[in-house]
Amino acid sequence: MPGKRPLNAAVIPSAKRERKAITLDIKLEVLRRFEVGEKLSQIAKALGLAVSTVATIRDNKEKIKANSQIATPLRASRLTRHRSAVMETMERLLHVWLEDQSQRNVPLSVTIIQEKAKSLFDDLQRERGGSSQTEKFSASKGWFVRFKERHCLPHFKMNSTAPGNKDVYLEALRSIIEEGKYTPQQVFNVDETGLYWKRMPEGMFISVEEKAEPGFKSSKDRLMLLLGGNAAGDFKLKPLLVYHLENPKSLKGYSKPNLPVIWRSNKKAWATRSIFQEWFIYFFCPAVEKYCAQNHLTNRALLILDSAPCHPVNLGDLSDNVRVEYLHDSAADSVQPMGQGITSIFKAHYVKRTFEHILEATDGEDTATIREFWRNHSIMDAVDNIAVAWEELRPATMNSVWKKIWPECVCFQSVSQTDNIAQLQQNIVTLAKNVAFEEAVEADVDQLLRSHEEDLSNEELMQLEQEPVGEGESGEIPPALRQLTTGELSAAFSHFEAGLQVLTSNSPDDEWKVQVSRAINDAINCYRELYEERKRRAKQLS
Repeated sequence: MPGKRPLNAAVIPSAKRERKAITLDIKLEVLRRFEVGEKLSQIAKALGLAVSTVATIRDNKEKIKANSQIATPLRASRLTRHRSAVMETMERLLHVWLEDQSQRNVPLSVTIIQEKAKSLFDDLQRERGGSSQTEKFSASKGWFVRFKERHCLPHFKMNSTAPGNKDVYLEALRSIIEEGKYTPQQVFNVDETGLYWKRMPEGMFISVEEKAEPGFKSSKDRLMLLLGGNAAGDFKLKPLLVYHLENPKSLKGYSKPNLPVIWRSNKKAWATRSIFQEWFIYFFCPAVEKYCAQNHLTNRALLILDSAPCHPVNLGDLSDNVRVEYLHDSAADSVQPMGQGITSIFKAHYVKRTFEHILEATDGEDTATIREFWRNHSIMDAVDNIAVAWEELRPATMNSVWKKIWPECVCFQSVSQTDNIAQLQQNIVTLAKNVAFEEAVEADVDQLLRSHEEDLSNEELMQLEQEPVGEGESGEIPPALRQLTTGELSAAFSHFEAGLQVLTSNSPDDEWKVQVSRAINDAINCYRELYEERKRRAKQLS
């Protein structure tokens, strides 16, 4: 009959999207996040909303705020305090600063944190001006307690005045070395340090011109390096470099495994536990094994670390051949070998090499000007200069820094055999003047070298609010690189071998066979190395 559904007809429910109720609190949270500078996509992801919904809430900002005032009960005994954009930004930047202090194992106190919070708040007020100038903030202890709860602060190193810990610990460390019968070639230390890879002395025209330009300042661009070596001084480890971009434009066309550094990335250019653990398993342990084999030593080593949060506490369980000992907080700052001048000398060599690079590129006819050269100076140039600077550190210098922690292993007694920081600074000044920086003075160079070790300033913390997009990067997340499996590589090698067999079996000229075989094997050698590395890693994991 017309109008009736057949009995055997399937009932298909309409595909209706479930509507999600959005409360006033959620809408206010969206607006709060916009006020502190979060992006549309970030807010949508954090709150589980559609991007279009977040955009609609943003467009109806005034109406929502008016409704929120009407919706507040007049009889409410307690009102939720509205936190200003300045306060939100200050706490976020303070959290970044605390993470940086923790990375570098810097001791803190509640008073130091309160003073930093107050100075950050005042600087943000001055920068933004307007009505926020009337807001008062005293960084009280009550605020600090609430700040810790809001941000779930991890444990950070507090100042300690306990006497006598250092000597007791050093005796224990010497006992470990003696009982384990470790030679100076088998004892290692590594430490992290920051490097502003594109920074010039303050008084030079490049720095002055950059300060006058709006936008992100390249001199604020920082990377992190993990540097270290053995107590004998004859083996320097390949530096680990952590940068905020995984694939900067200047690295296009380069094979990362073949770089003179181990390249890793982290949004804030900091070492993380996962990065450090990967370095330990896949780079440090194999490097030690290879070094011991070349020097006819037993494959065993002692690695001495400070107790920075990025150093996992279970490293000793990940290798049967490497023992890991952690310096006590009271001893680390004053005795850690890599902290006894190695990083300062390395950075002096780096600045010196940078000026040499400028001189090479701008000296002579038809060459780039200094401004043009510096504009095009990329992170890849910095990687090359890092490799040269690290190579230039003398074995005597690497050995001499162990005198506080293990004086018996220091065998280079002549000061002339070690790197002289004062002489390096003088060389830098001379080079700077040779490349037309007539205004270069030793004080500027000294300040530049010290600036690498300073805390993140309020200005630099605020600069982190701006995503440092450079070197042609759009700021978008790059697509994941395709990873070849061992099975795919093995299959490809089989195809190459089959093709070569056809060519060589029927070649009319013996010389052709040799040339083609050599050319193809040379061309795919990088893939063979990758295949062997994958097999070795799989064996280690098993």
